[in-house]
Amino acid sequence: MTAHLLDGERVAAQVRAGVAQRVKELVARGVRPGLGTVLVGDEPASARYVSMKISDSAEVGIASIHEHLPATATQKEVEGVVARFNVDPDVHAYIVQLPLPAHIDAQRVLLAVDPAKDADGLHPVNLGHLVANHPGILPCTPMGIVELLAAYGVPVEGRHAVVIGRGLTIGRPLALLLASKRPGCNAAVTVVHTGVEDLAEFVRTGDVVVAAAGHAGLVTPDMVKPGAAVVGAGISFEGRRLLSDVEESVAEIAGWITPRIGGVGPMTRAMLLRNAVSAAEKSA
Repeated sequence: MTAHLLDGERVAAQVRAGVAQRVKELVARGVRPGLGTVLVGDEPASARYVSMKISDSAEVGIASIHEHLPATATQKEVEGVVARFNVDPDVHAYIVQLPLPAHIDAQRVLLAVDPAKDADGLHPVNLGHLVANHPGILPCTPMGIVELLAAYGVPVEGRHAVVIGRGLTIGRPLALLLASKRPGCNAAVTVVHTGVEDLAEFVRTGDVVVAAAGHAGLVTPDMVKPGAAVVGAGISFEGRRLLSDVEESVAEIAGWITPRIGGVGPMTRAMLLRNAVSAAEKSA
């Protein structure tokens, strides 16, 4: 068996095309959507991610409002940028790029973000809407994974999904989203992590497996049910080489699989743009 490739680049391009059309409609009404980015310090990976988000915004016609503070910035200075973005009518949504320098209380900064402008969908208010299954801004990576599975017709509703990882960015909100009664979700969900004994035994029961532990090669072929959909959402690095949580040889067992590069990442960025234009539409 050779797995079908879950090509995130292709699906993300379709999402961006839809966002670009919505941007045109807003501009015709006199509203230019604006996506803000806050970068503190010069950590290479963070700087690269922010640069990609600015480039993505330009592609679909969203204005970028970027604030770059030095690594020595104080808590007050960072929170000052957040307070300014909260009231700036040109900033419809924004992100504070993580991780922040160690001397900054990241939780305090993120709590200061206006939930209505939370482009990442990770503010406690927005996560609360997800828990309650109320309409609201959804976290980018979980939403991107659901969209990717749906685009390739992967059966999810009524199936068993296993999420490896319990992090706030992917694992926990993805489990809530997959279990919710929404199109492309409504699954039975099991959440496990690297501290669970007999991890393989749990993973092997999954019709859909999402690895979001940040542990290279964690999911191996012997852990996967034949024909399952396997998504590598966690990454790590070996030097400059990006590594997936899923061994590439899993493709010989799985029915669907994300590529090492070009799977979940492009979808996350596309969902960020969608959240930004949705915020602009609400404000308009």
